[in-house]
Amino acid sequence: QVQLVESGGGLVQAGGSLRLSCAASGRTFSSYAMGWFRQAPGKEREFVAAISWSGGNTYYADSVKGRLTISRDNAKNTVYLQMNSLKPEDTAVYYCAADALGSGSRREREYDYWGQGSQVTVSS
Repeated sequence: QVQLVESGGGLVQAGGSLRLSCAASGRTFSSYAMGWFRQAPGKEREFVAAISWSGGNTYYADSVKGRLTISRDNAKNTVYLQMNSLKPEDTAVYYCAADALGSGSRREREYDYWGQGSQVTVSS
């Protein structure tokens, strides 16, 4: 069992930056691929970014490439999402997720554990 807790969300002006953190419990964190997803009001949850267990491979949605960066620190059992040049359309609840068997997927169904979400609001 893995528990995930996101932090770092908040309100920021367009063009600003935030860094989300996702702290994981359990000894097997370093063997999990990790992902970030988001859900805006009235919309379905969508893929944002993913990272392999080693951190050697990363994947991004086209809408965030060049602005958002996923990384992980296995010694701290934590995955991060650095968000720069934020836009109002980035406003959403951001969720981190753990994939026990994969190497980083864009598909929600591949993920086994989910955090509770962290609100990010970008004002124009």
